This record gives sequence, C-alpha cells and structure tokens, in this order.
Amino acid sequence: WGRWVPDVTLGGAMVVGAYPIAKLLVLGVRQVSRPLANSIKANARRSQFFKRYICLPPAQIYHWVEMKTKMRMMGFKSGQVQPLSEEVAADLGAELLGEAFVFIIGGACIMAEYIRQSSNSARKEEELSSTLQSLQEQIAHLSLTVEELDARVRENNRLAHSRPQTSK
Repeated sequence: WGRWVPDVTLGGAMVVGAYPIAKLLVLGVRQVSRPLANSIKANARRSQFFKRYICLPPAQIYHWVEMKTKMRMMGFKSGQVQPLSEEVAADLGAELLGEAFVFIIGGACIMAEYIRQSSNSARKEEELSSTLQSLQEQIAHLSLTVEELDARVRENNRLAHSRPQTSK
C-alpha cells in the first residue's frame, strides 16, 4: 500500500538548520593565511631591504630577550648577549613575521566572530524585548476586556434581580 513517511515540514516549509557560513569563511581564511605567511617569509629572505629593516631588528630583540630570560631562569648573572649572525637573524625574523601574520589573521577572525555573535545576541534580545512588550500590552488589553465583561455580568445580574418575578 504505501509507506508512511513522517512529515518533516513546519507550516509548509522544510525545517533546515542554519548553515554556519561565517564559521566556514573563518576556517577558509585561517587555512589561506598559512601559505600567505610562508610566501611573506620567502620574500623577506630574498629582499635586502625587508631583511635588514623588517626582519633583523625584531629577531635580534627576540634573541636578546630570550637569552636574558634563560640566563636569569638558570641562575646565571646576565652578561653580554652575542647578536645573531645576519643569516640566522633573517631566518628568525622571517619566521617571527610569518607567525605574527598568522596570529593577526587568527585574532581578526576571532574578533569578527565575537562581533557577529554579539550582534546576533543583541538582535535576539531586541526581538525578545519586543515580544515581551507585545505580550504585556495584550495582557493589559485582555485585563480591561475582562473587567468590562465582569461589569456587564454584574449589571445583568442586578437587572435580573430587580425585575419583578412573574409566576408561571
């Protein structure tokens, strides 16, 4: 005879969950950021200007802070830290630059998601507030209607009791 198939519609429309397109976009951006960071690192190693003025200073500072911290943690008296060679510093600076790029992209994605969630929450809160206000107005209107009907019933009862009784 036929198979029974459950009705999966609600008001004639299929019930479908919202597809998380924003989360998919964030994931895509984060996946693309890694190859971009590698490209930036490769360009930083080739360009003398980039190497000298962008990569070397942060790498030397990072090396200096790292060595001072390690010396203090091991209990040594902090002395003079030898700077890294230009090639090692360029590689370290390019690596730091790539990691900073990925970190910034990840932070931007997190901020975008936070802003999106905040706006969704604010919109839902506004909808709930509007619905609550509407319900309160309906309750007030129904309360007035009940009072009017109650007054009519009392009036009808008063009139019914005040009429002379007719015998049958």
